[in-house]
Amino acid sequence: MDGTVAASGALDGGAAVDGVVLAAEPADSGVDTADVSAMDVAASDADAVRVAESPVAGSDLNGSPAAGSGAAGLDIAELEVAASISTGSIDALPDGVALEEPGTGSNPAVIGEPGYGGTESGALFDVDMPVRLPSAISPSRAGDFMQCPLLFRLRVVDKVPEPPNAAATRGTLVHAVLDRLFDLPAGGRTPDEAAALLQPEWDRLLAKTPGLAELFATPEDLAEWLASAKSLVGMYFTLEDPNRLEPAEREWFVRTVVGDGDDRFVLHGVVDRLDVAPNGLLRVVDYKTGKAPPAAYEAKNLFQMKFYALVLWKLRGVVPKRLQLIFLGSGEVLTYDPDERDLRGVERKITAVWAAIRAAAQRREWPPSPSRLCDWCSFKDGCPAHGGEVAPAPIVEFTPVPSGNAGAS
Repeated sequence: MDGTVAASGALDGGAAVDGVVLAAEPADSGVDTADVSAMDVAASDADAVRVAESPVAGSDLNGSPAAGSGAAGLDIAELEVAASISTGSIDALPDGVALEEPGTGSNPAVIGEPGYGGTESGALFDVDMPVRLPSAISPSRAGDFMQCPLLFRLRVVDKVPEPPNAAATRGTLVHAVLDRLFDLPAGGRTPDEAAALLQPEWDRLLAKTPGLAELFATPEDLAEWLASAKSLVGMYFTLEDPNRLEPAEREWFVRTVVGDGDDRFVLHGVVDRLDVAPNGLLRVVDYKTGKAPPAAYEAKNLFQMKFYALVLWKLRGVVPKRLQLIFLGSGEVLTYDPDERDLRGVERKITAVWAAIRAAAQRREWPPSPSRLCDWCSFKDGCPAHGGEVAPAPIVEFTPVPSGNAGAS
């Protein structure tokens, strides 16, 4: 494999029993993993090491990797299977699909992702009025397109509002608490102090989005939900000792530019935590409030982490030593050690995804890709694959990336 796997607990929170892969339960969403797209069974899964209820470890990033090498399992052809956007191969997509340059003057439908200039939201617009989008992609939106091009369109192009749900909101709350936890001095980062952060962080979320209160019919429902969040926060302390960590970055927005000329586009996302060892080794950490997926279906989460690793490699010139996923729902830690060839394969895949998105926009065709995942899609009732209807797709124009427009905030 292109990535190598640590055979011992050399990194904090990622202590691994050599060669052990536990039989995990499906993620909280209850998705039938037998129907997960082809990209989720990439051979690179075998490179990951998983540990359940790991003993608390230190913060040393100087572990030595176990032997292991081989092909990356990042076949571009998988993308066509996952996205189902055309009968031709993704490899046949022309480089730099030509799109009409964004118009000037009055353009009432200027829509974009946060941080990239978009100002409007909602799906009600004249299809003859172009929607302007940034030339940018995050791991979540790339995953949306590979899962279902129509899902990508409804979220990114049409900006159709989606109702909040309790599980996702709980994830936001737990992430906020684990971030704030590191504002406390070492020695004071205890389970009780973390639990005490839940109510003020919930109040903060509620002040920002008052509609979240409608998720709970009674005070008892809210109390039960907060108790479940407290349980997840408590699980964190069984997997890491935060008093032995001083993260270099937390909730860190990163971005970099890939491609050349008119084909340039931005990779961006938010890294939950970056740890930097005294010798410069990097560890990228992501918290998941759900349960770890079965070993055969880890590639979706690993794709997100490799995406971040690619961005950091571009920004810092150093391949992260370790990618670490902490699954609080099942008390497991999944680790993966990438290398340069691995990340080059990820870049090829992301570039193919971006070319496919631009081709879909040019054709104004965003077909649905039905699967068991549809049962968890908020757009299912209106989806043509399930008897619904969607309006004709609007014209999409992509804003060019200015030269030198890269970096992290």
